Amino acid sequence: MSIGRPRTVLFVAFPEMGLLDLTGPQTSFWAAGLRLRQLGLPCYDCHTVSLHGGLVRTVEGVELQTRPVADFARKQVDTIVVPGSPHIAHLIASGDSVAAPLAKWLGRMAKKVRRVSSVCTGAFFLARAGLLENKRAATHWAMCDLLQRCFPALNVDADAIFVREGNVWTSAGVTAGIDLALAMIEDDYGRDVSLFVARELVVFLKRSGGQSQHSPLLQAQTEDSALFDDLHAWIAANLKRVDLNVDTLAAKAHMSPRNFSRVYKQKIGRTPAKSVEIMRLEKARRMLEDSDLNIDQIARECGFGDEEHMRATFQRNLNVSPRDYRKRFSR
Repeated sequence: MSIGRPRTVLFVAFPEMGLLDLTGPQTSFWAAGLRLRQLGLPCYDCHTVSLHGGLVRTVEGVELQTRPVADFARKQVDTIVVPGSPHIAHLIASGDSVAAPLAKWLGRMAKKVRRVSSVCTGAFFLARAGLLENKRAATHWAMCDLLQRCFPALNVDADAIFVREGNVWTSAGVTAGIDLALAMIEDDYGRDVSLFVARELVVFLKRSGGQSQHSPLLQAQTEDSALFDDLHAWIAANLKRVDLNVDTLAAKAHMSPRNFSRVYKQKIGRTPAKSVEIMRLEKARRMLEDSDLNIDQIARECGFGDEEHMRATFQRNLNVSPRDYRKRFSR
């Protein structure tokens, strides 16, 4: 597509879709236009569409006015974004009023557009259209097993924020659609524009591959762990300390070491030492991606003590060395 022509992006709405799945990427492409105008480049030409047009009610109860996909049958479409739904299992299994017609349309359009993408459980529609066969794909972490069972020919990556396989892009749950949009914007116009959008939306500029859907703090918060929320925040702010042992953490939690270890393992599902390790690992990954510090400096900054200790932790948890991780993911 010529750089002088606006890139048409279609956001596909359907009944019971998740609103943020659609509006997150849509706002990202809109925000990109703010920077593109400054650079004298054409903005994205974004449209919300549905199979038949008219009002579409989201699962949250918001009604969106949409254009029928037939309006774009003869137009040059660059990108299609398909959101997901928390009711995707019902939508896929209960008749063909939504899933089959939408999948059929996606299958036809995939041959004509430059890029097809899904957010969250929108991957189910791409899979039903045959677009993910023998491909790696991402979806909401809670739906990975179901997606794999329904479509065994694809390879579900339960860890990835988003996955790019040729001209097919898939992302993890809900807000990961923003990460997906940032990556597509960077692919189109470079890091400067995507970084501008990330700052406008006050989000991190995330990358694909190896970046887990679950941060240690977020994962801990999904458990019965309110007792340790303050402790986790303190650990995250003090990872450089080398004395983050059971005695130190127990004192911070105002518990005896023995009782702390028992209750922590019961509530969080892992030992305190393992929590510290994966928090250090997460911080080191971010620094390897985004900083210019050398490996040994990062190891000390994250509390590993030295490069060898950090290397062993990376190999044990990610099966990759810090140097190889940086080669693959650093910008």
